[in-house]
Amino acid sequence: MDHSRVPVLEALEEFRRRGDVVYGPPGHKQGRGADPRVVDVLGEGVFASDVLSLNGLDDRRQSQGVVTRAEELMADAVGADQAFFSTCGSSLSVKTAMLAVAGPHEKILVSRNAHKSVIAALIVNGVAPVWVHPKFDAERQLAHPPEPDDVRRALRAHPDAKGMLLITPTDWGSCADIRGVAAACHEQDVPLIVDEAWGAHLPFHAGLPSWGMDAGADLVVTSVHKMGGAIEQSSVFHLLGERVSAEVLKQREDLLGTTSSSSLVYATLDGWRRQMAEQGHELLDAALQRAARVRKAVAGLTGLRLMDQEVVDAGLAAGLDPLKITVDVRELGLSGMQATEWLRANCHVDIGSSDTCRISAQLTHADDDETERLLVDSLGRLVDHAGTLENRLTVRLPEPPALELEQAMPPREAFFAAAEHVPADQAVGRVAAEMISPYPPGVPVLAPGEVITAAVVEYLRSGAAAGMLLPDAADPSAEHLRVTAR
Repeated sequence: MDHSRVPVLEALEEFRRRGDVVYGPPGHKQGRGADPRVVDVLGEGVFASDVLSLNGLDDRRQSQGVVTRAEELMADAVGADQAFFSTCGSSLSVKTAMLAVAGPHEKILVSRNAHKSVIAALIVNGVAPVWVHPKFDAERQLAHPPEPDDVRRALRAHPDAKGMLLITPTDWGSCADIRGVAAACHEQDVPLIVDEAWGAHLPFHAGLPSWGMDAGADLVVTSVHKMGGAIEQSSVFHLLGERVSAEVLKQREDLLGTTSSSSLVYATLDGWRRQMAEQGHELLDAALQRAARVRKAVAGLTGLRLMDQEVVDAGLAAGLDPLKITVDVRELGLSGMQATEWLRANCHVDIGSSDTCRISAQLTHADDDETERLLVDSLGRLVDHAGTLENRLTVRLPEPPALELEQAMPPREAFFAAAEHVPADQAVGRVAAEMISPYPPGVPVLAPGEVITAAVVEYLRSGAAAGMLLPDAADPSAEHLRVTAR
């Protein structure tokens, strides 16, 4: 296919050339009605490019197939049979993917280190989860993806499961053995969905970890805004083979998706695909070389512990995305949240992810010599000034087995059950009626239907006191918890 073509961008250019005047949405009429004070901040181009596909980029019957042709080019670029654009982010895309595989009350295997959007999908869709617990790294206090044998055991125990949802790479950059997990699923003739939100760049350079479509996955969801070059909320479904019906997937997406898709998202998805198809290897090669220099520099800073190839060599993960610079800061006497706040306040550096133990900075093809220097210098300044910061509050991190909670009720049933708020210490032994996800990375510690334990209560309360963000909890301080009523 001709990857120099960009159907959405070309249609937008043609729309402007024709000078069409629109008597439908959006109400700002390509910026003519936008508040000038808003235009001063956002720029005229944002509003001028905000055009509906229907009777805008395309005609009433969408006979030009503008978006369809862009999706076909995307599929070809990444080795999928079909691709579907989504303007609602992978948070919605993963809900659609799960609903395309399993319906209400049907089972699906889910890696328990899933993002909160996956738990939300279980609540919305009414699918019954079979948790496949990740490989916990007690030393680093983080979860790596589960292994193929974990999936085989779960499928043997639940032969009626309709498929598997695997998360890889994690927020911290560790990667699953996708090929092995796909083989375990296909032995039972069930599909593998991969939530590869952090992996949109993986198809375009052999030096990066395996891309789901190349490793046997049936359906892969990517967030192109995370590691790619499209704007926020840009997501793509990639489909390969016939284990997941394209017709069903499209209908489920239509059920959950917006009817007012953003041309801004479509246009940047289309343009990023062209950029990667034409220049991706070169751009990512430069990014990988840059990452190698940053990793070497960080490894030489006292008090910082870089997560590197040793997690693969130790058998904790199948791979590692080198563009994720994940650094444990505990030896500095700090939490990751403290380090993130200090870097923002003192270096004007905003870190992507942080938790009680670490920070993670992502590099992409967009970085240059200046951003490389700034990151290394800022981490050096953090090391130098760590002694001037208050000692971090103690967060009572549970031992890994303590995070494997009993699922007493289906998530949907617990979420919609009659509920009450009780003091956290009185919630021990009760069934959670809410989801509590430290953010970022947004992986729930507590999901609806799970039995609350003392270890989890201590972790959430001490974490909140130390600055952990719990945006989805009814009480963000975790002093009170929402539980199902007796």
